[in-house]
Amino acid sequence: MAFNGTWKVHRSENYDKFMEKMGINLMKRKLAAHDNLKLTITQEGNKFTVKESSTFRNIDVVFELGVTFNYNLADGTELSGTWSLEGNKLIGKFKRTDNGNELNTVREIIGDELVQTYVYKGVEAKRIFKKD
Repeated sequence: MAFNGTWKVHRSENYDKFMEKMGINLMKRKLAAHDNLKLTITQEGNKFTVKESSTFRNIDVVFELGVTFNYNLADGTELSGTWSLEGNKLIGKFKRTDNGNELNTVREIIGDELVQTYVYKGVEAKRIFKKD
């Protein structure tokens, strides 16, 4: 339940390099760097609802721990995978549907921040959120 609440992106680390590795073009990367992403997370048992609102889109992502689901990134990249809870970390293991490459994500609360770490083809990036 520690994830519950509204989180606004505060800063990013190595996000441009990560997006470049994902194959996202320069213009979209520049826009994404200023997306003002806000996540509203609600957990009910094993079910999570994540409302994503940004400059580009507003969507609700609903998933159950351990159950495979499909998800589209803001640039249209399609993923399939699962989230699991390991200790105090949400672990996302996804594969791109276009090329089968893995995209792994970890969400964890560190102090008063939600830290989301992404790893794709050896490139790691972080987006750090503060409670809104």
